[in-house]
Amino acid sequence: MARSELLETAIDAARAGEHVIRHYYLDDVAVKLKSDRTPVTVADVETEEAIRAVLRERFPEHGFYGEETGRDGGESDYLWLIDPIDGTKSFVREYPFFSTQIALMHRGELVLGVSNAPLFSELAWAERGRGAWLNDAPVHVSAIDRLDEATLSLGNVRSAAGSELWSRIGALVRVLNRTRGYGDFYHYHLLAAGKLEIVLESDLNILDIAALTVIVREAGGIVTDLEGRDVDLETTSILATNAAIRDGVLELLRG
Repeated sequence: MARSELLETAIDAARAGEHVIRHYYLDDVAVKLKSDRTPVTVADVETEEAIRAVLRERFPEHGFYGEETGRDGGESDYLWLIDPIDGTKSFVREYPFFSTQIALMHRGELVLGVSNAPLFSELAWAERGRGAWLNDAPVHVSAIDRLDEATLSLGNVRSAAGSELWSRIGALVRVLNRTRGYGDFYHYHLLAAGKLEIVLESDLNILDIAALTVIVREAGGIVTDLEGRDVDLETTSILATNAAIRDGVLELLRG
């Protein structure tokens, strides 16, 4: 399928970031803590700079919201959302559950997503209305419609563990076939490819999941926050499912 100039640019930007990531991975980079106690390295900053350079060269009028360099270009209808290394803790500890996330929002709507996981050799992308792709092959969520046949992957559940939602998650887990905790980009790739049915996360922000939201939706899935609200710039939790099982999952989570 022919890819738009916007999508080609996002993929080129992800590849530019990948060169930086591969340069620093396993290099014992120094780690600093940001104000929210999350880690950041020179690899995060330089990867974002490399991505930003590609996007700025081709679309200088667009807005940009990066994990490390913040937001600018607020007047544009287009806003690029960038997490250069989603999974910095994994990167620092030298296991490969990290990726580069690049999404594009147009007038508040997510329209494009690229998720590049170089250590997994997985590149996923999607544009609104044009399907989802993983390593050049189209992907689609599963058709499983029974909870007792479904697989759930949990991630970032610290805040959920301290809330009344935790007991509801427990009720959901008790009726499922399998529960895993793949985390970060990986369980969204698996969901989009029909290899599991539910992803549940809290303690995140829009830059973590904007691109993955587009990919899962274009693969036929449904993505909202844990309350069933649409994903936007203020989103801090995610419930992503295939379409067939969505209602049953929500019923249990709502008690």
